[in-house]
Amino acid sequence: MKIDVLTLFPEMFEGVLHSSILKKAQEAEKVAYKIVNFRDYADNKHQTVDDYPYGGGAGMVLKPQPIFDAVDALKPKDNRKPRVILMCPQGERYSQAKAEELAQEEHLIFICGHYEGYDERIREHLVTDEISIGDYVLTGGELGAMVVIDSVVRLLPGVLGKEASHVNDSFSTGLLEHPHYTRPADFRGMKVPDTLLSGNHAHIDEWRERESFRRTIERRPDLLENYPLTEKQKKLVKELTNQHHPS
Repeated sequence: MKIDVLTLFPEMFEGVLHSSILKKAQEAEKVAYKIVNFRDYADNKHQTVDDYPYGGGAGMVLKPQPIFDAVDALKPKDNRKPRVILMCPQGERYSQAKAEELAQEEHLIFICGHYEGYDERIREHLVTDEISIGDYVLTGGELGAMVVIDSVVRLLPGVLGKEASHVNDSFSTGLLEHPHYTRPADFRGMKVPDTLLSGNHAHIDEWRERESFRRTIERRPDLLENYPLTEKQKKLVKELTNQHHPS
């Protein structure tokens, strides 16, 4: 995968992209990053990339010209179309499903804005996706882009140590993930559930499913609203719900 990022603050990405899994993914040639300062594409001697909004109002607006020219320079010459992602508080709220969708792409271009907003022509004629990482406002799109990049790159084949490492992550299955334990089996009197020590993998799978549903019911019951439950799972959800909210 090729990931390009348009930003006014390239230095913000140094530590993130050159650490941990994101660094290893690049070293293994699973992904290639390119950080572009779109100020370099400004067509005026002062390299200004923003201007006052038509109609008046507070703040400055990013001009279309530097963004369009930067994206044009990054697009492949063979007419393949990359996904051009605008990090924006008005965008689609980011989810694991969106991460899995983007992980299927060959080329992603992220646009990280600052100031009051973007010229609307950037939204209408350039981007393919608008993404928000939550219902709050940051000083720019850089942190949001880092979040999306991290969540996508870890899904690429061969990036994580085990191919199944991300399969049961919270939200990947539509549910929250079950609890995890490791050695020692007894720590200060706090013991690992016996089922996990039994060696019976069928029972362990049942326990994990049950605890995944339990945790989802307790913390994010909204995730179950559109979850395709089997008849057996419906009975389990009813049982666990009654335990969590006894009448």
